[in-house]
Amino acid sequence: MTHLTADLVDRRKASEDRRRTEHLGRKTAIHAAREKLTSTTGLAEVFENETLRLFASSKASSCIPLSVYTALIGLCLTFWAPPVIAILWSAISISAIMLGALVAQRLIANPHNGSLAAWKSRFLAIESFQSAVWSSVVVFSVISNGDLLRYFLMVALLIYGSTSSILASSIRHAIYLSIMPVLMGIATLAIMCNDVGKYMLAILGSGALIFNLFLALRVHQTTIESLGFRAEKDALIGALEEANARHDEARRRAEEANLAKSLFLATMSHELRTPLNAILGFSEVMKSELFGPHSIEQYKEYSTDIHSSGEHLLNIINEILDLSRIEAGRYELQEEAVDLAAIAEDCRHMLSMRARAKSINLKTVLESGLPKLWADERAVRQIIINLLGNAIKFTPQGGEVTIKAGWTTQGAQYVAIRDTGPGIPDDELPTVLESFSRGSIAIKTAEQGTGLGLPIVKGLVDIHGGQFQLRSKLREGTEVIVIFPVERVMEPLGPMQQSVG
Repeated sequence: MTHLTADLVDRRKASEDRRRTEHLGRKTAIHAAREKLTSTTGLAEVFENETLRLFASSKASSCIPLSVYTALIGLCLTFWAPPVIAILWSAISISAIMLGALVAQRLIANPHNGSLAAWKSRFLAIESFQSAVWSSVVVFSVISNGDLLRYFLMVALLIYGSTSSILASSIRHAIYLSIMPVLMGIATLAIMCNDVGKYMLAILGSGALIFNLFLALRVHQTTIESLGFRAEKDALIGALEEANARHDEARRRAEEANLAKSLFLATMSHELRTPLNAILGFSEVMKSELFGPHSIEQYKEYSTDIHSSGEHLLNIINEILDLSRIEAGRYELQEEAVDLAAIAEDCRHMLSMRARAKSINLKTVLESGLPKLWADERAVRQIIINLLGNAIKFTPQGGEVTIKAGWTTQGAQYVAIRDTGPGIPDDELPTVLESFSRGSIAIKTAEQGTGLGLPIVKGLVDIHGGQFQLRSKLREGTEVIVIFPVERVMEPLGPMQQSVG
């Protein structure tokens, strides 16, 4: 028995607290996910935290590539403009890019430091400043006049606008702020040109930027939808985890209750059997009139009833205790070499009187020459007696019960008991193997029993590592086959070879 100690109480309390915390966390996550999915303000506002983090991640990861690209553009501008102005423009542009990356890193490191509106305002301001600085590159077309320079500036602005719009796709307003200044810069370059070809090139570049604008908006919409799908997945996973946790908790409590019941009954053998043995002994003395005849004849009848009822109750208690020990894993096999055919014949002889009372023909088909079986003789007898008793109980007057024992094709040994009773419906076959369960035919015929015979047999067979098979057809009969594994069949030893000195 498990003794209740302070340490055990503390461990159980800690385990309960941990399960309670996990349960509360799952409920909070499910509630948050469902609130997001059922919000009336729109998914973009609901997922603003996630979109800001995505924007910050793209800003942080694109810092170095954009800075290198800006530095290369500044280096190229030194061919048309004074190097000091080109370097100054490159330094201001790279500083704007670095500032955006620094703010993004702060958000990633401390997401709860400040409100979402404040972070969003910072990002939009930085995006506006960065695009404005980059669009100021059109000033170089005033400093140095040349068609090649204007072509170069249009292509540079087009590449930057396309890249920055995709990087800013997580926030809708940032998309416009990243493209509009670039569009204004390209339009300014087009106005400064006096050539139709340059006008067409400016229109083509503006069209490409507008196309990138719609592409970035579509990426933004796809991001919001993917976040919604992720929230649905999180809600579903949370609900499944909650249901699984409840199932595990219910199963754990049921197993604990069943184990406590089994341990209680398994340890109550002495406490239950001792008073019953006293009742049986005294009622036997009174029934046999060992100390003199009864003055009233009814006392003898009462003694007989007490004795028979006590025996019936003792049999029920023995069955319950046997099943409890099996379920609790405390049934210890007393293994020895046994003769399966001989045990089957002894059991047939033991129950032959009960079969003759119902005019039932008991047939035995026992193969000769079966080797010994390594098993618990008491358990094997209980298996056969339970099965044979059930067969006799449910077989009608004048029926037939057959006991077979022999080999299987794999070399194992089996015992099979078949009757010509009413049979068991197919849908009740799993039911009759459950503890305290009885079939509908047993209930209709008011046959006595606890519903523990077959569960005990199956438990004893499982302990031996064997197989239990139940076959039945309505109005044809029932057959139960118990197969003991080939590992338990003992091979006969040959004669010892004695050497002659």
